[in-house]
Amino acid sequence: MKIITRGFAAAAFSLLFVPFGANAQDSSIYVQCPTQTRLHPDTDANPDTRENGIKCDHISAGDGIVTMANDGAKQQYVFGFSRLTLPGVNGAPTQESGQYPGYIMDQGMLAANAPAPTISVDEDDELFLSLTNVGMAMRPDLFDPHTIHWHGFPNASAVFDGLPDSGIAIAGGATLTYYYNAKDAGTYMYHCHVEATEHMQMGMLGSLFVRPRQNRCDTITAADPGFGLPGSTCPPGHTPGDKYAFDDGDGSTRYDKDIAIQFGSFDPDFHDASFGVQPLPFAAMRDRYFLLNGRGYPDTTNTAALSTLDPLGRTQVSQPLSSLITAAPGQRILLRLSNLSVTAFYTVGTSGLTMEVVGLDARLLRDDDGNNMYYLTNSVTLGGGQSADVIVTIPTTATPGATTYFLYTKNLDLLANDAENFGGMMTEIQIN
Repeated sequence: MKIITRGFAAAAFSLLFVPFGANAQDSSIYVQCPTQTRLHPDTDANPDTRENGIKCDHISAGDGIVTMANDGAKQQYVFGFSRLTLPGVNGAPTQESGQYPGYIMDQGMLAANAPAPTISVDEDDELFLSLTNVGMAMRPDLFDPHTIHWHGFPNASAVFDGLPDSGIAIAGGATLTYYYNAKDAGTYMYHCHVEATEHMQMGMLGSLFVRPRQNRCDTITAADPGFGLPGSTCPPGHTPGDKYAFDDGDGSTRYDKDIAIQFGSFDPDFHDASFGVQPLPFAAMRDRYFLLNGRGYPDTTNTAALSTLDPLGRTQVSQPLSSLITAAPGQRILLRLSNLSVTAFYTVGTSGLTMEVVGLDARLLRDDDGNNMYYLTNSVTLGGGQSADVIVTIPTTATPGATTYFLYTKNLDLLANDAENFGGMMTEIQIN
């Protein structure tokens, strides 16, 4: 991965940081990731091989630094999540070795991403999502617990819903493995639900989506957990490899490429107050950086990961997700749009392209009689906690290498990176 590094003035603050070496603590970071379950029993001769349909992920909760897209390259203090390496994978120590806790603390501290890592699973998957609270390295006075709330997901147990008043909040140094049996395809989002307004403004939010079982309709058998459910059979005109936004039954949500884009915004005064250990201006919160996947234009079109130097001089990936959309003439692009802003509604639209809204809030737009309620528009308005599945078809007359469309906020005053105009919530759709 190509990395663009932007420095941070380490002398601007003092840091209390205690490195965690091997066997540096008595407790262990324990990640649950079974090889088989009741829904996905062992089907081969090797019991150590994880069965298809069991997905595992491990993320940290902590703090870090991101860079805003303006001439001054504003460095912004954030809270956030980052993806960690599962034990025994890609050179990571195994849990049994006793080296895993120190490895995870070294990997997870000061590594906050904006937005959080995108999580994607298939319908009928069982997701074991472990969260380790690595603490706030730059604010050692904070002992905030953290959670994961899968927004819009119907949890069978409140324990895994992320609401600290009805479930479990994860304290510093602790780990919890959340369990989800993924049903209902569509675009969701996730965020920390502890002191939600503060933690979400500070950056603890990300995209999450579920692909429908209709995508694998030509391989589903009676042994599959989704056999016999909607999406188990292929829609008319299906060819192997076709992808869909939902289990539509008629192929109407087919797409060629998809991209998850999360609307967001930062109030730099709020972030600076948090960094400076000052009272937080909740009532005066006014966002001035307007973001797609954690970046303002033109950084939204940069395909490389953006990074910063942390106070220890290490290069940390801070904003890994580009929002650049590339497509060929005639292709259907699925935009998985979501908004987790705690301050505003946002309206985003296209120039020269028609948007077909096929789903809202992870639900197919269809009435009780089975009629499609999709609609055509050139803009979509989302409030905090809302999502939309939107298909854009590239005209066959578009010229590769010469045609560029824009996806941008129709709130034109938000096309800015703080005081710098012509930036903010905008990206490009390039025809190649």
